[in-house]
Amino acid sequence: MTSVTLNGKVAIVTGANSGIGRITARELALNGYHVFLACRSIERGQAVVDAIAALSGNSAKAEVLSLDLGDFNSVRQCAASFLARDLPLHLLVENAGIAGNKGRTASGFEMTFGVCHMGHFLLTQLLLDRIKTSAPARIVVVASEAHRDPKAIDFSKLKDNTKTLTGFPEYGVAKLSNVLFASELARRLKGTGVTTYSLHPGVVATNVWRAVPWPIDRLMKYFMISDEEGAATTLYCALSPDVAEETGLFYEECKLREPSALAKDTVLAARLWKESESWIQ
Repeated sequence: MTSVTLNGKVAIVTGANSGIGRITARELALNGYHVFLACRSIERGQAVVDAIAALSGNSAKAEVLSLDLGDFNSVRQCAASFLARDLPLHLLVENAGIAGNKGRTASGFEMTFGVCHMGHFLLTQLLLDRIKTSAPARIVVVASEAHRDPKAIDFSKLKDNTKTLTGFPEYGVAKLSNVLFASELARRLKGTGVTTYSLHPGVVATNVWRAVPWPIDRLMKYFMISDEEGAATTLYCALSPDVAEETGLFYEECKLREPSALAKDTVLAARLWKESESWIQ
């Protein structure tokens, strides 16, 4: 059992009911953060909160927020619920994601793009004023090496149903969007005391792959790393003093890494921001 001394800092972690989000939320809570686990499943999120309480002898502080990133109404309700608490927000970890899913979100976007990028884009906009008034603060976006796969973003297809058999090309576009978003956000937040980070957590055997059919899923997971290993770079970006003055950069294995050339395209990043902004109105 670990006794926790609260440090006065507040964090939100999306998708914290399982996988690396669960580990991230747990470690932040054990490091003294008041952590909000923003999850689709309140029941599974509460199970993580209960586990944190048991580990800390009820000295850690963790709560659940309801959040479905594919539904803008849910995103707005989640943000409103948090803001009504009148708490600061020092850390936003945009961890939730899906891969291999097909269809469209409730808000009308290709499923993976809608969840991984659009839901987080809206959540960030709704919380941004609170984050800025809480500075120094950090926004950590869990992306992927898959951001290197796309050769372009076809904006005309981002509101279509998933077209490919595996959904992996769409996943690459969503993860590229994550990296572009973090870098553009850094440019827009320059001088505010809010820093941003995107990262590849490693290929982790989490339920992000739940829609991948058997036996492909079994074969893939054989080569994947654990949740604890996968959460390491997220926690590095969230907590390390070594990166406190860095912003808008990409990380892997707790080190700086060059993203793809397309992910460094500032014109593309600005267009993605402009289109995303118009879509959340």
